[in-house]
Amino acid sequence: MIRVSLESGVCPDFLGFYSGMLRNDVLPSKTSFSLILRSCAISGEAQLGEAFHCQIMKMGFEYDMILQTGLLDFYAKVGDLKCAKRVFMGMPRRDVVANNAMISALSKHGYVEEARNLFDNMTERNSCSWNSMITCYCKLGDINSARLMFDCNPVKDVVSWNAIIDGYCKSKQLVAAQELFLLMGSARNSVTWNTMISAYVQCGEFGTAISMFQQMQSENVKPTEVTMVSLLSACAHLGALDMGEWIHGYIRTKRLKIDVVLGNALIDMYCKCGALEAAIDVFHGLSRKNIFCWNSIIVGLGMNGRGEEAIAAFIVMEKEGIKPDGVTFVGILSGCSHSGLLSAGQRYFSEMLGVYGLEPGVEHYGCMVDLLGRAGYLKEALELIRAMPMKPNSMVLGSLLRACQIHKDTKLGEQVTQQLLELDPCDGGNYVFLSNLYASLSRWDDVNTCRKLMIKRGVHKTPGCSSIEVNNIVHEFVAGDTSHPQFTQINAFLDEIAKELKGQGHVPNTANVLHDIEEEEKEGAIRYHSERIAVAFGLMSTPPGKTIRVVKNLRTCSDCHSAMKLISNAFKREIIVRDRKRFHHFRNGSCSCNDYW
Repeated sequence: MIRVSLESGVCPDFLGFYSGMLRNDVLPSKTSFSLILRSCAISGEAQLGEAFHCQIMKMGFEYDMILQTGLLDFYAKVGDLKCAKRVFMGMPRRDVVANNAMISALSKHGYVEEARNLFDNMTERNSCSWNSMITCYCKLGDINSARLMFDCNPVKDVVSWNAIIDGYCKSKQLVAAQELFLLMGSARNSVTWNTMISAYVQCGEFGTAISMFQQMQSENVKPTEVTMVSLLSACAHLGALDMGEWIHGYIRTKRLKIDVVLGNALIDMYCKCGALEAAIDVFHGLSRKNIFCWNSIIVGLGMNGRGEEAIAAFIVMEKEGIKPDGVTFVGILSGCSHSGLLSAGQRYFSEMLGVYGLEPGVEHYGCMVDLLGRAGYLKEALELIRAMPMKPNSMVLGSLLRACQIHKDTKLGEQVTQQLLELDPCDGGNYVFLSNLYASLSRWDDVNTCRKLMIKRGVHKTPGCSSIEVNNIVHEFVAGDTSHPQFTQINAFLDEIAKELKGQGHVPNTANVLHDIEEEEKEGAIRYHSERIAVAFGLMSTPPGKTIRVVKNLRTCSDCHSAMKLISNAFKREIIVRDRKRFHHFRNGSCSCNDYW
């Protein structure tokens, strides 16, 4: 009974057993003390562990090597390196286990030279000795020393391989990590696979992460909760709902425990794929919810244009005793902005410091500038920027610039653009914003001046790129790109869409096409915007009635927004577009943003 309790790491349980032993005149053994120290180390009970150190000394066990090693490990894990050193230095005899524990303690606290000196002076080393040093160098970012230690290691085990692969991954040297991964062969375990999958996700190579998982399955390696969290993150970024749903089904089939970490990953994935009802179902199904779960659902509701529901969730969160943080208010304020809830946004921004004691950050000011600007309060937005306690960044100024474009305030738009160009002269988006502003007013000379300035400074516009998942494969389309193997069919379907739009009386809005060219050419330029190509591909590749989901790297233009509403009605499909600012749910000829974006 006591062994089970201690290994669970729950201190109150073993204290009861320990007290019972003393009441019944049963003296604790060395094994009991060893388990107690391990439990204290796991649970971080520093004072309790020190008390048992005294008990060990009273019982005359202070020179037992196993207990001394346990004490060393305990002090190291609770962050008391000074006491760990004292125990180590007081040991009359030190075996390889004690030396390994000290090396691990020193490396954990960044004392790499001391750890290396101890390692070099060891008369006996095992795989744990080498692995501790490899891990030590990897944590410090010294991947070259870690690799040298790995290559010299005569007793490489799976931990050695995993440690060096993890080091390369954390250094973002994925090619080197992949080479070692392949060399490892059949010795790879779930930790190895998880390390690689997580690294690809963190480096933005989401498709590769999913391919790696499929290979993992083909080799019959059992995925863990860690695997699922990484994969769900990849699906969230790609907007790959079908794959995300398959992963959720796999989790249920294998009865993996959906804790707050995995639950939060599921909520985030469903929100970023625009599947709000599924996200809400997962959220309500969690037995325990932490601040991260609440933030995910509040941010998800807000970015999908359901600002009032985001506020309702915030109110429930408060009633359940969860204290909001800065991310919570980003979700609330962005939700107010996307839903046009001006007074609510102003109230919550004011209450951040006054009620909740949270100092607004630059991201919160950015949300407020966006909210005020979109509502037409450009003067108030400018005053708020001037009153900011920190220097405005490109997000804040970009929000104001976008408002200037919406409300045709060329003068203020030019001023803001100059500030943005001074802040980041290499950001092509700033030049595009200004060019769009001039183009909407047919000021073509100014448009050309802006384009010449881009050429002179070597600045390039970020091309529009949209992705869509069909049959668990993510297809990417770049504006104007004709390289897709099915582009002939896609182009024919674009013709069909154009005819349908024309039949519904759609007149292309070419105001933001940057070139002073013929109207027909402008219409052609808009036709090949990446999201239109992706939607056409989705319509021709999926069965009737299936929702089309597209992820775009830039903000969708006004003409594509108008076209998507008509397409959703003409083809009886729901079309969900996630651009860089928000979600647009097009259904039956209307959009969830109510044309407020």
